[in-house]
Amino acid sequence: MVPLQTRSMDPSKDLAAYGYGSVAWKERMETWKQRQMKLGNVRKENDNKEDSNNLVDDDDDTEFLIMDEGRQPLSRKMSVPSSQINPYRMVILMRLVVLGFFFHYRVVNPVEHAYALWLVSIICEIWFTLSWILDQFPKLLPVMRETYLDRLSLRYEKEGKASQLSPIDIFVITVDPLKEPPLVTANSVLSILAMDYPAEKVSCYVSDDGAAMLTFEALSETCEFAKKWVPFCKKFSIEPRAPEWYFAEKINYLNDKVHPSFVKERREMKREYEEFRVRINSLVAKSRKVPEEGWTMQDGTPWPGNNVRDHPGMIQVFLGETGGHDIDGKELPRLVYVSREKRPNFNHHKKAGALNALARVSAVLSNAPFVLNLDYDHYINNSKVVREAMCFMMDPVVGKRVSYVQFSQRFDGIEQHANQTNGFFDINMKGLDGIQGPTYVGTGCVFRRQALYGFDSPRNKKPPTKTCNCWPKWCCCGCCFMGNKKKKFKKLKFEILENSHSKVHSEASAVEGSLNHIENGTEDEKLAQISNPKFAKKFGQSPIFVASTQLLDGETLKHGNLASQLTEAIHVISCGYEEKTEWGKEVGWIYGSVTEDILTGFKMHCHGWRSIYSIPQRPGFKVSSPRNLSSGLQQVFQWALGSMEIFMSKHCPLWYGYGGGLKWLQRISYINAIVYPWTSIPLVVYCTLPAVCLLTGKFIIPELSNTAGMWFVSLFFCIFTTSLLEMKWSGVTIDEWWRNEQFWVIGGVSAHFVAVFLGMFKVLAGVNTNFIVTSREDDEKEHSDMFALNWTTLLIIPTTLLILNIIAVVAGVSNAINIGFEAWGPLLGKLLFSFWVILHLYPFLKGMVGRHNRTPTIVIVWAILLATFFSVLWVKIDPFLPKSSGPILEECGLDCN
Repeated sequence: MVPLQTRSMDPSKDLAAYGYGSVAWKERMETWKQRQMKLGNVRKENDNKEDSNNLVDDDDDTEFLIMDEGRQPLSRKMSVPSSQINPYRMVILMRLVVLGFFFHYRVVNPVEHAYALWLVSIICEIWFTLSWILDQFPKLLPVMRETYLDRLSLRYEKEGKASQLSPIDIFVITVDPLKEPPLVTANSVLSILAMDYPAEKVSCYVSDDGAAMLTFEALSETCEFAKKWVPFCKKFSIEPRAPEWYFAEKINYLNDKVHPSFVKERREMKREYEEFRVRINSLVAKSRKVPEEGWTMQDGTPWPGNNVRDHPGMIQVFLGETGGHDIDGKELPRLVYVSREKRPNFNHHKKAGALNALARVSAVLSNAPFVLNLDYDHYINNSKVVREAMCFMMDPVVGKRVSYVQFSQRFDGIEQHANQTNGFFDINMKGLDGIQGPTYVGTGCVFRRQALYGFDSPRNKKPPTKTCNCWPKWCCCGCCFMGNKKKKFKKLKFEILENSHSKVHSEASAVEGSLNHIENGTEDEKLAQISNPKFAKKFGQSPIFVASTQLLDGETLKHGNLASQLTEAIHVISCGYEEKTEWGKEVGWIYGSVTEDILTGFKMHCHGWRSIYSIPQRPGFKVSSPRNLSSGLQQVFQWALGSMEIFMSKHCPLWYGYGGGLKWLQRISYINAIVYPWTSIPLVVYCTLPAVCLLTGKFIIPELSNTAGMWFVSLFFCIFTTSLLEMKWSGVTIDEWWRNEQFWVIGGVSAHFVAVFLGMFKVLAGVNTNFIVTSREDDEKEHSDMFALNWTTLLIIPTTLLILNIIAVVAGVSNAINIGFEAWGPLLGKLLFSFWVILHLYPFLKGMVGRHNRTPTIVIVWAILLATFFSVLWVKIDPFLPKSSGPILEECGLDCN
């Protein structure tokens, strides 16, 4: 008999990494035999203790089962059922074939009397097809994720022992409290402090980039209210844990509540929250009247942030080591206020710079291995959302290669009118998750701190052949993780690295030796050991921060008391700290675009990391939906402008990142993410064509034959079927799909179109465009939904297209009535083409009707100009006059003379 092949086991690995084969069963069998032998010996020696021994044996079996469950994987990847995804793939292939025949007919059958219109339409349709193909590639391998929170607790939260869950640092970004209401920020902070996670493992850092005393005082009030709110949430396990949204929910809040005092305590807590709201509102009202000498603090000293553009760095620890406990005496998570230094003539890099400052401050104070970033209006809707992320990050099999977990975004308030977010997340992100992971979208994302620091992914699970001093820790030279290159280059790479191995590892060993002996010597001697030019060039002139980058388990350096830690934290948020370092280039959130999210995720994927998209059954985070269409267009414009900046930079996916760990399908998805604004140009032209056809009597398609009609019908059928199947496997409703289509057209002819030209001016001409779409907060709330319009420059183009097509429809119908019955046949295709544009721009029409005769002046001016223009054009066409000046005379062949 051929003996079974055994495989060696790495004692540093979790047994779950080896699966559940003969090794695990052999161990279980040996354990069972030993227990049976021990039980038999005990029975022979003392028969009177048989019952008690049986009881102990039962307990041991139960403990063994629990231990076995705790060794199971923490998450599972599930493919979309083949019954749903295979028909979708088949229709995609069928649509490609039909498109081939369609374009063959379009190209070989030009419209002779409208050649220019025909050529323009062909160019637009080809571009739309290429854009659609780029969008389809990432959707071919969609996956879904499932987590096991009970296994996470069994593995890391054993009864009677301290929790072994990893600490997490949470970043909240706010700028101007007058535009970003402090009450909204306070709700986000309260949901963080009350989430279902060990309090000693959570640190919340609030970045106030506006250095506003209002934000500082609002956080102080939030801390006092949190001492009552947090124990109430945990006692009754309520959801969500943002009080504004919890008390606003129109549901039966008594469901699943069995505690007799719940109603009474809820009523009291609601009154407490209303008083808290009044205090915050009074602070806001007071802040609108700024004293001439500026704000002063309680001790009479001026507020350091009176000059927003020129002030020192400020840090205040509200909760944490200074004694943050709730009314029950339990510890609260740490809450830290941070306002980085601002000086004139420095580029502070807006949101990305603020996030990098928080990354350094948190590394000095808490140094959690994982980081969650949220915008000011994002609150935690699912109190277990961090546990959901840890099921991926702390999984012993797949967790080490995961750089970030991106959660879905859901909107409160007017979600039924919403925008394209749900469709984008639920379709595109599931498809990307099957390749290398979803893109980072700027918020609601849990990062691995080491990935933020620019380290490569640990691609090779086995230790290196040559013993490395930094194994199993992170290797500074990269020799421990050589699996990212092709096999034929491995040997050459190792030989090159071997020559410089001693030099690089001498530096790494020096750092590690300093960390191992950090308890000896004075503080200056400790930190002097860690300083060296290599790390200073990458991370900056802070030995404490540099040392923290070498600690992978979330440890913090014991470098003095809280006061000395804050002194170092102030140093790392100074204006000049990032000069001559790799911050914003290879470390932290990447600079160079207003959409730092795309660049940051792209760089991580180029380093070989993968990401994961998580959709918990209860949405992890929620955000207040844009109050109106123009507010939504502001975000869309910023995304498009950022994509244009990336397209014209060295980080463009078309030419950056080759030879790294970026998969080719993932590269296609990033290419699609940065070229999509260019689609706005053919889209604006294509939306103008129906009106031109109706006003001139020409059309972009010649008279159809039976074969040509078949290809047109087949194409429409494939488009319709593709959308239905896409909605089926993604779970998107038809209403959400239609809103997504509308918003795609509206954004394309407005925000994307403007972003293309402004992006070209900004990059090519060096013009600093401060184009911001603004909306007034004091607009009437009666029509503050998706269709309430705060008109801005962005809305001029879609409004023009809408009015143009409406006038063209009227002119076309009038002309057909004048000519007679034979004109209605050719008119039908033109009308359908124009109605397609009007239906997609329908939100503008509904918005104008719902304004109660308060149409903005810009719309009135444009309407008058367009009416005048088309009146002149109408006279030129003369639709109600005969097309000929007299009867048509022909020679009869007779000589009348």
